[in-house]
Formats: sequence, C-alpha cells, structure tokens
Amino acid sequence: AIVLNTIKYGDTSLIATCYTENYGIKTYMLKGILTSKKSTVKLAYFQPLMVLNLTANHNNKGALNFIKDVEVLNFNHSIYSTIKKQAIALFLAEIVYFSIKEEEQNSQLYQYLETSFLWLETHDNCSNFHLLFLLNLTKFLGFYPEMKAINTSYFDLLEGNFTNQHKFNTVSGENLVQFKRLLGINFDVLHEVDFSAANRQAILSILIQYFELHLSGFKKPKSLTVLKAVFS
Repeated sequence: AIVLNTIKYGDTSLIATCYTENYGIKTYMLKGILTSKKSTVKLAYFQPLMVLNLTANHNNKGALNFIKDVEVLNFNHSIYSTIKKQAIALFLAEIVYFSIKEEEQNSQLYQYLETSFLWLETHDNCSNFHLLFLLNLTKFLGFYPEMKAINTSYFDLLEGNFTNQHKFNTVSGENLVQFKRLLGINFDVLHEVDFSAANRQAILSILIQYFELHLSGFKKPKSLTVLKAVFS
C-alpha cells in the first residue's frame, strides 16, 4: 500500500487513505496512534508516499478498515531529507488522492506509482519529475494526449489531441514546444529535458488545467503553492 493522506480523528486517532495493490483506494482507522507508544502501527509509518505491507481487515466499499499489522517496505529517507523531493512528494500524494477513487484492483497503476516513487527516492535529478509523473499518470486515468497530428499548431486540453484549430483551452507557441518534450519518454531519459524555471511553471500549470478538465471533482492541491516556491 502507498500512503496518500491522513486526517486527524478526535484527539488520539488518524484516518489514513492508501492506494493498495489488491483493493485500490482504501481508508483505515488508526485508533490511538497519536498517543500509543507500544503499538506496532507507528505514526511515522504514515508519511505521504510511504510504501507499506499491510495486514488488515477490509470491509465493504466505502467503509473504514482496520490494520492488524504493518511493515515498512520503503522509508523514503532521501525524499524526506531533501526539500525539493519532499515538496514533490507532498504534491504528488495530493494529486493521486484527488485523482483516484476506485476501490478495485489495478495492478498496472499500482506498479506505476510504486516504481515511480522508488525512482524519486533513488535519483537526485528530480526537478522535472513531477511533470513527467503527471503526464504519464494520465495513461492510467484515460486521457493521455493523442499523438496523431503532433506537428500541428495547437494542443487542445479539453479534447486531449493536437489540432490546427485555436480554441479556448489550447496550448500553443513556446509552451507547446516544451510540452511536447515530455511526450513518449520515461524517467530514465528525463535528465535530457532541461526546462528553465519559467518553462517548468508553465508546463505545471498546463498539466493542472488538463487534470481539472478531465477529472470530475478534482481539486487543486494545497501543496501546489509550496511546490512552485521551491522550484521558482
């Protein structure tokens, strides 16, 4: 399971939302975790993007679940000791939390999330990581850009395709040139993409708008302000 979000419940407990390998999105009640020192379920285990092996009782869809035991598979030492990586982690945890609602198994999506966050943990050149992560996440959400007519003058954010027609939600000019550099690549060649700070902010804004147009109920992450400040 990958930790996405925690909310305080009462004075002593938390409600944690995780993306699990076998059940999709699941929410867990962590009773007494804020005060108990003897429990095997520790507060430190539930930082955003922490990868856990959970033993839990799972109830019906929409119900709270309870954890019996937990083992940390990836402590994310590098992520939480690096300001840039930490800002990225908090932002992407919110993105996934607001983007994925299904309580059903999606092994390919889970593997994408886990391997992506492991890459972030183990690589230093991460300034554009969040941009490529967002773009490639759309493959699993059903609105990755249609690559036909890629040499035309505009990208239509609402339709998700390239076009010669200028519309209200189209990307063009320098922003389009830079946006195209992320298409069809993976993290291993990301170091070849050398965005300026201005390019990075522009592409991020485009991707956030893209998510807003395609995901009903999507909320702009609160951590976006911090992320922009870190990479300004």
